Amino acid sequence: MQRPMGVTILAILAAIAGLLGVFGGVVLLGASSAVSFAIPGLSGLSALIGIGVIVQSALLLVFAYGAWSHKPWAWMLGLVGAGLGIVLALLQLGGSSPSSLLVNILIDGAIIYYLFQPTIRRAFGETA
Repeated sequence: MQRPMGVTILAILAAIAGLLGVFGGVVLLGASSAVSFAIPGLSGLSALIGIGVIVQSALLLVFAYGAWSHKPWAWMLGLVGAGLGIVLALLQLGGSSPSSLLVNILIDGAIIYYLFQPTIRRAFGETA
């Protein structure tokens, strides 16, 4: 079966988001050590979010490869990555720019919805 256009788009966007996310996660980890001097309690949460962002970004990069290569395991990885994105956004809601985090939640929700479409599940070899 040929790769659906939506999966191709998801793979490209996941690769871009993964690369940017790794960079952002590293910056957040660096910032958490700087924050530890000013607000000691906030450092741990910031570091945890930074690690979560790096893990999610790595999942996105692996998903991008799997979706592009049409690997059956990429379907589940896409669900896990989008679910982790929702969890990370919810953890950050108290911080700055809640509207952009809500957009992230909506996008990850749309990705989950899209991956559950019967034709997309079949494209990845999942039973619908």
